[in-house]
Amino acid sequence: MTICLDHQMLALLTQFITFAGYVLILMLSYFKKAQVRKMNGADVAWVLVSAGLVWLMVPGLALFYGGLAETRTTVNTLAMVMIAIAVGGVVWFTVGYSLAFSGSGHIIGNLDAAFLHNVSMTKSTRGLGISDGLFALFQGMFPMITMAIIAGSVVGRMNFKAFILFLTAWMLLVYVPLAHMIWGGGILAQHGALDFAGGDVVHISSGVSGLVLALMIGKRRVNTDTSGNNLLATVIGGGLLWFGWFGFNAGSALAADGVAIVAFTNTNIAAAFAMLTWVILDFILFKRVRISGAISGGVAGLVVITPAAGFVQPASAMIMGIIVAIGAYFATTVIKYRLGYDDTLDAFGLHGVGGVIGGILTGVFASKPLAGTSVSWQLMGTQLGAILVTIVLVVVLTFIIAKVVNLITPLRVDEAVEEDGLDYDLHGEVNA
Repeated sequence: MTICLDHQMLALLTQFITFAGYVLILMLSYFKKAQVRKMNGADVAWVLVSAGLVWLMVPGLALFYGGLAETRTTVNTLAMVMIAIAVGGVVWFTVGYSLAFSGSGHIIGNLDAAFLHNVSMTKSTRGLGISDGLFALFQGMFPMITMAIIAGSVVGRMNFKAFILFLTAWMLLVYVPLAHMIWGGGILAQHGALDFAGGDVVHISSGVSGLVLALMIGKRRVNTDTSGNNLLATVIGGGLLWFGWFGFNAGSALAADGVAIVAFTNTNIAAAFAMLTWVILDFILFKRVRISGAISGGVAGLVVITPAAGFVQPASAMIMGIIVAIGAYFATTVIKYRLGYDDTLDAFGLHGVGGVIGGILTGVFASKPLAGTSVSWQLMGTQLGAILVTIVLVVVLTFIIAKVVNLITPLRVDEAVEEDGLDYDLHGEVNA
C-alpha cells in the first residue's frame, strides 16, 4: 500500500513539475515578447530623424531639378516635384501603408490598417525597437521621393493635372505592390531578393517609369539640352539630397546599431568615389569639370548603394561607386542622345540605370555577416529576377495608367503653352 502511494505521489509530482515547466516557458515567452515590443529610445530618435531626412530629400530634389531646368519652366519643375509630398502623404495614410505592409499576400496586402487603424504608436508587432506607427511614418516618406524623381523625365511638357492623376494611380498600382513584394513579405522577399533601402522599389521603378512617360509624351518642342539656369540651387539641392540620403539608407536599418553605421559609411563612400570618377571622366573627355556633372555623379553613387547599403562591406561600396559613375555617365551623355529619347533631367539615366547596376552588384558583393547570405548563382538569379519583375511591372502599368489618364485629360500641354513656357500658363507664377 505504501509503495502504491509513493507511486501516486511520484506521478502527481511529475505532473506538477511538467505543468510548472509549461507555465515558466509561457511566462518567459511573454516577457521576451514584452521586451522585444518595448520601444528603444535611441532607435526611436534615430528613425524619427531619418524620416525627416528622407522628407527633406524632396525639396532638395526640387532645388536640384529646378536649377537644371529651363528658366521658363522652373516653377513647373518645382511644382511637379513638391506635389509628390501631398499625393504620397494622402495615399499612404489612407490605404497605401495598409496595402504595402498588412496581410500576407504574394503581391499586395489588405486594408486592415487603412487610415492607420489599430497601428500602435507605442508598441511594435515587428520585433523592432520602434513602434508600428513610427515604422509607418518612416516608410511613408519613400513614395514621396520616388514619385518626385519621375518628374525629372517629363518636366516642361506634361500637363500638371495629368501628372497628379498619374502619380495617384501609379503609387497605388506600382509603388505599393512593389513595396509589399520586397519589404512587406511578398513574393520577391520570399525568394530572397535583397533590397536594403529601395533599389527596385524606389530607383528602378521611378527611373523606368520616367522613361516610359517621356517616350509616350515625346520630345520637348523648343529645347532638348538642359544646361542649367541656377547652378547655386543645383548644388544646394544636391547637397540636401546627399545629406538626406544618410537617413534614407542608414535609417533603413530601423535601429541605432551597427547596421546603420555600415549603411551610413557605405553611402558616403559610394557617393564620393562616384563623384570623383565622374569628374575624372569629364577631364578626360571634355577637358573641363561641370559642377552639374559632379553633383550628378554623387547622386549616381547614392543610387547604386541604396539596395546594398547594409549588405556590403565599405570596400565593395567603393567599387560600386566607380562602376555606376561610368555606367551613368555614358547613359546620360552618350546613350540618351544616340537613342534620341528626351529624359529631360536624367531621371532614367541616374536612377533607372543606377538602380539596375546597384541591384546586380548587391548580389555580387553581398557579405554574409551583413546580408545573411553570400554570393552564389542562386542569389544572382534572384537579384536579376527581381529587377526583371520590377521593370516589366513598371513598364506595363505605367503605360496603362498613362493611357487611361490621357482619356481624362491630355498628358501633354498645348503647343503654344509649351513654347511660351509652362510657368505662368499653368501656375500663374514665374521665377523672377
